[in-house]
Amino acid sequence: MSIAAARAPWEAPEIATARMELAAAFRWFARLNMHESVANHFSVAISDDGRHFLMNPRGIHFSRVKAGDLLLLDAEDRSALDRPDAPDPTAWFIHARLHRLLPQARCLMHLHPKYATALSALDDSTVLPIDQNTMRFHGRVAYDEAFGGMALSNEEGDRLAGVIGNCGVLMMGNHGVLVAAPTIAQAFDEMYYFERACETLITCYQTGKKLRVASDNVARVTASQWADYVQLSFDHLREVMRILDAEEPDYRD
Repeated sequence: MSIAAARAPWEAPEIATARMELAAAFRWFARLNMHESVANHFSVAISDDGRHFLMNPRGIHFSRVKAGDLLLLDAEDRSALDRPDAPDPTAWFIHARLHRLLPQARCLMHLHPKYATALSALDDSTVLPIDQNTMRFHGRVAYDEAFGGMALSNEEGDRLAGVIGNCGVLMMGNHGVLVAAPTIAQAFDEMYYFERACETLITCYQTGKKLRVASDNVARVTASQWADYVQLSFDHLREVMRILDAEEPDYRD
C-alpha cells in the first residue's frame, strides 16, 4: 500500500490543504537549490497542542515530495522511528519537541541553504540590517552557538526550543537555519526571504568594503512595516502553487 493510500479516512479538508501546501514548499525549495541531498525537513502541526503533525519521511528528494507522502505523526509516540517509512531521527527529535513545547509554532522548516549556512559558520552570525530584507528580521532572530553534533535526543530538541523561544528564526551555529511560523505560507515566505537576506549580507562581506548598517531605529521601523505585509506570504505561496499546478501537478497527489 502506498503512503498516499494509507492516509486516515477521517482526515479533515484542512489537513488535505496543509499536505498540498507543504508539498508545494518542498518542490519550490528544490527548484531554488535550497535543499540538500535527501536531508532537511518541514512539518506542520494539525492539533492545537502541537502533538499531532505532518512531516516528510526520510529518503525522499524534495523535488519528488507529494502531499500523500507526508507522515501523520504523534509527538508522544516514538515508535514512529521504527516504521518502514520513518522520519529522519534528527527531524523527529527537533520537530516533535518543538511542536510540543512551542504550540504557537505551527509550521517548522529546517534547511541548510548556502548563504544562511555560510553565515551560521562565521564567528559573528548576526544578520546586520543593511537592506530591506535583512531589516525584516531585525530583533526576530535567535542565535544558537552551542552546536554539539546532530540532534538525536529529546534533550537536544528541548534545548533548541528554549533557544528559539518566541523568535521566528533560529540561526543554528555551524548548522543551518530553522523557521517557525503560524502558517505554512508564512514559514515558506520567511525561509525564502531569510536566505535572500543572508545572500545579500555574505555578498557584501565578500567585497571587503565597510558595510552601511542602518540605525537600530530605522531597522526596527522597517521590521514593523514588514509585519504589515503578511498577505505577501499567502500571495507568494499561492503563486508558487499555481506554477506547480501547471508544471508539476502531481505534488497534490
